[in-house]
Amino acid sequence: MGFDPNIKIGVLGGGQLGRMMIQSGIDFNLNIGVLDPDPNAPCKNLVENFQVGSLTDFDTVYQFGQQFDLITIEIENVNTEALKKLQEEGKKVYPQPEIIEIIKDKGIQKEFYKNNGIPTSEYFLLENKEELKEHIPFLPAVHKLRTEGYDGRGVKVLQSKESISDGFDAPAVLEKYVDYTKELSVLVARNADGETKTYPVVELEFHPEANLVEFLFSPANIDTATEIKASQIAIEVIEKLDMIGLLAVEMFLTKDGDILVNESAPRTHNSGHHTIEANVTSQFEQHLRAILNLPLGDTSIKSNAVMINLLGAEGYTGNAKYEGAEMVMSMDEVHLHLYGKKTTKPFRKMGHATILGKKMEKVKNKAKLVKSTLIIKA
Repeated sequence: MGFDPNIKIGVLGGGQLGRMMIQSGIDFNLNIGVLDPDPNAPCKNLVENFQVGSLTDFDTVYQFGQQFDLITIEIENVNTEALKKLQEEGKKVYPQPEIIEIIKDKGIQKEFYKNNGIPTSEYFLLENKEELKEHIPFLPAVHKLRTEGYDGRGVKVLQSKESISDGFDAPAVLEKYVDYTKELSVLVARNADGETKTYPVVELEFHPEANLVEFLFSPANIDTATEIKASQIAIEVIEKLDMIGLLAVEMFLTKDGDILVNESAPRTHNSGHHTIEANVTSQFEQHLRAILNLPLGDTSIKSNAVMINLLGAEGYTGNAKYEGAEMVMSMDEVHLHLYGKKTTKPFRKMGHATILGKKMEKVKNKAKLVKSTLIIKA
């Protein structure tokens, strides 16, 4: 059977990832509906079928899903039991709900890596803050909530015995702090026919306070052997998950040259935003190709790129104002993406900018200029 653009696709989550997925889906004339708890979500005005409701409530997700032939996600915190029932009733659900369950719980995710021989850091699974006292010799370590942490929330670095009071009093993973040289990410896609494709490895630089990606560099400044190894690990992860869709695999490159998987996300991802302009096929189109079992697109790089997240400035909460936007838009090879969020608050992701160019050093300098010029206030 050929490609049918009339297939009805339901998306759980109406944030910026869903918004950019829909923008890509318009090129294929796809029929897409969205469920999100926020009546002013970024996807609101891009689809005819936008529904307000909880992503974690069984009945809400089940009833929403019944309207569609295929259900996908832009966030992991969804009701997987409802998705399993829809799958049992013949609906296609990609990524599969069983895989969402593995990845949405960081403890289960780490166990998956360990049980499948995928390199990752040492760790312990803890139930509460009190148990941290048993692992003082293991410090320094990273304490991560098992569920519901995102965009830097739910992660704390514990350096010593004195810092354990800062830990979470909830089920969490305590991971050995990795002495790394670079943080890398690989996007890998897989369709139902088993075809896989990776994007060239990118390098991530994080904001020291917000624990969010501040700069992304494409391609990563690594040697060919590291590029191949990272790509092979990403393929191994998606194949062992038997997942259909797009997977972002975040990794550490250690000072010894080893690669350790940090976390994965079974969806389009912040580390792939540059692909809209910088690669032949964007991550959003690739995700749609994968879940529709279409041939996967060319992932080749068209240009060196730096992507920066545009975050709400510290000290401002309220209706967003974009100071310096006109100056940024006057710069060559700077591509601005605003997410349609009406209100800003400190470190909230309000958009991103991708800067292209032939020489990476010049691109990096221009990215820093963009970051210092465009300030999001209220």
